[in-house]
Amino acid sequence: MTKIKERKTGHVSIALKQKMCSRYRYWDDIILVHEALPEINYDDIDTTSRLLGKILDFPFIVTAITGGFKGAKKINENIAIACSELGIGMGIGSERAALEGIYRESYSVIKEYDIPLVVGNIGAPQLVKQKSGKIYTNDDISLAMELVDADYMAIHLNFLQESIQLEGDVNGMGCYDAIKSLAHDFPLIVKETGAGMSSKTISKLDNTGVKAIDISGMGGTNFSAIEMRRAADKKNVMKQKLGYTYLNWGIPTPVSLINASKKVPVISSGGVINGLDIAKSIVLGAICAGGSSVILRESTRSAGAVMDVLKCVKEEFKTAMMLTGCRSVDELMDINYLVTGKTREWLEGFKCQTQKEF
Repeated sequence: MTKIKERKTGHVSIALKQKMCSRYRYWDDIILVHEALPEINYDDIDTTSRLLGKILDFPFIVTAITGGFKGAKKINENIAIACSELGIGMGIGSERAALEGIYRESYSVIKEYDIPLVVGNIGAPQLVKQKSGKIYTNDDISLAMELVDADYMAIHLNFLQESIQLEGDVNGMGCYDAIKSLAHDFPLIVKETGAGMSSKTISKLDNTGVKAIDISGMGGTNFSAIEMRRAADKKNVMKQKLGYTYLNWGIPTPVSLINASKKVPVISSGGVINGLDIAKSIVLGAICAGGSSVILRESTRSAGAVMDVLKCVKEEFKTAMMLTGCRSVDELMDINYLVTGKTREWLEGFKCQTQKEF
């Protein structure tokens, strides 16, 4: 239990102390076409969005941040208050700690607030046998959902992080079948944790019965960097070097999103830091965007600080709608866009792959 608490505390502490994301902004490569004569009254623009049966004030979820240590309760409460007041979704950090009996109140505190969409969270590695720890059953998933009154349960894929983590669970055999089995009994969202998803992976998940896919691409919080820093603090040279080697591993969020089949609704997270990124996500085919780093620092301060940031994000999103001539989120889905820079290079590279499916 001590190791889990230390790890959870360390992740947040490291992310607060220094920038833990890609230096390259892939979202800047997506250019929305300006409409100089929009014929729209800004006050009439409707930012509301229907997401997985829920109505959000604008299409955004504060995605999983933390839980499982003393300070996490205040962080999650501040986020919960803001999401409730602003009418947007909230995902909780991995509930593994709670299922082990560690600081359950750091998760359950969000039940006190009327959040329109709540997403629970457990790791795919915990669904199969590892060297240590139990295999989580349907009863465990039920408990995790009940703990936060979750509307959906996220199963996160984090094998980049696990491979570098000092205590990592690196057996991936059986995760697909476990997800497919759980999807028969629970409303699942499968999400990456910062390395993105290939179209091949997304196509596989399309056949599992999951309700949505969160691609969580490269460009946001970099867990390779975080685990590298933890390894350095623990003086583990091998894990530190491993983290450095894989600092730039993954698929950028816009690339994953453009190549996604969209047969199952797609959530766009990974490097989303403003309302314009949300608008770009919708244009590229996502049902909503998600982000956490944009309010991480504020979440340690107060609910008001979180709300101030998210109110600005909403206005940025609404302004993007104004400048592209869109009165509703549905209209935003149909506008033209350009792809430039390294994102264009990625996409052109995939076009050259004639023998293998991306």
